[in-house]
Amino acid sequence: MIDKIKKYVDITTIKFLIVGVINTIVGTGLMFILYNIFSVNYWISSASNYVVGSIVSYFLNKYFTFRNKEKSWKQIGLFVLNITVCYLLAYGLAKPIVSFALGGFSEKVQGNVSMLAGMGLFVILNYLGQRMLVFKK
Repeated sequence: MIDKIKKYVDITTIKFLIVGVINTIVGTGLMFILYNIFSVNYWISSASNYVVGSIVSYFLNKYFTFRNKEKSWKQIGLFVLNITVCYLLAYGLAKPIVSFALGGFSEKVQGNVSMLAGMGLFVILNYLGQRMLVFKK
């Protein structure tokens, strides 16, 4: 089991996390501003995070994290598919679980906590998808 973990936790993981910090600053800032200041709904706010963050992520992860030189529409399609599946799974699971767990709190609190939980789950799923599918060597 430890050998399998070591296979996926290395310098690439550190680079992915650095890129993630950049994406988080850009995308999450946008998401919470849309949701809390402009009262844009949960799905549009969180989706905006991933549209903008995914564009930044694609280029930084392709060239910096995974040092991938491939130029193909297939790779872009796999990236979009990966982001979409990870987003739908992460946020689709986070919202009902948090709503159930925090049922006594306001919708605003539930929405914010759901977005944070969705972000955490998304990071894990997205890393595995990019490393094992989109930019695999």
